Amino acid sequence: MQSRTLRNALAGRGAHVQPARVFEGLDWRLVGLRPGGSPHSIWQILGHMIFWQDFSLAQLRGEDPPVPEHAEESWPKEEAPRDEAEWRRAVERFIAGLDEAMRLAKGDLTAEIHARPGRTRAESLQMIAAHNSYHAGQVVLLRRMLGAWPPPGGGDTW
Repeated sequence: MQSRTLRNALAGRGAHVQPARVFEGLDWRLVGLRPGGSPHSIWQILGHMIFWQDFSLAQLRGEDPPVPEHAEESWPKEEAPRDEAEWRRAVERFIAGLDEAMRLAKGDLTAEIHARPGRTRAESLQMIAAHNSYHAGQVVLLRRMLGAWPPPGGGDTW
């Protein structure tokens, strides 16, 4: 996979919304709500995205983080942040992880991941892009249901 193609996937180019943009301008008091019986709040989705993005980035850095026994361990139990500062820190952490993934996508993409023999760096970065894209779509849907879409910067994908 070409570096440019991978960076475009991470950035949400084409038919996807930019992952960082889905959190833009969102009132922190809304992120703990679960409209329409949603199984997760925006806060929980962001926490889940951070968990797996951080997990994959750690592997890309040569670390071997423990794999959770059950998928539920990657979801925050708390439905909402304690305050606006906690919300902002979480969004900043997510964006910092995206930035790191973009930098890594400029490097050797064919090398294998130490903790995952047989998986290349490109495959791990593509997994980050796909996972973020999937959950970014969920956030957009919840924002629409909450009447909080589009963000100030716009919501079109093209």
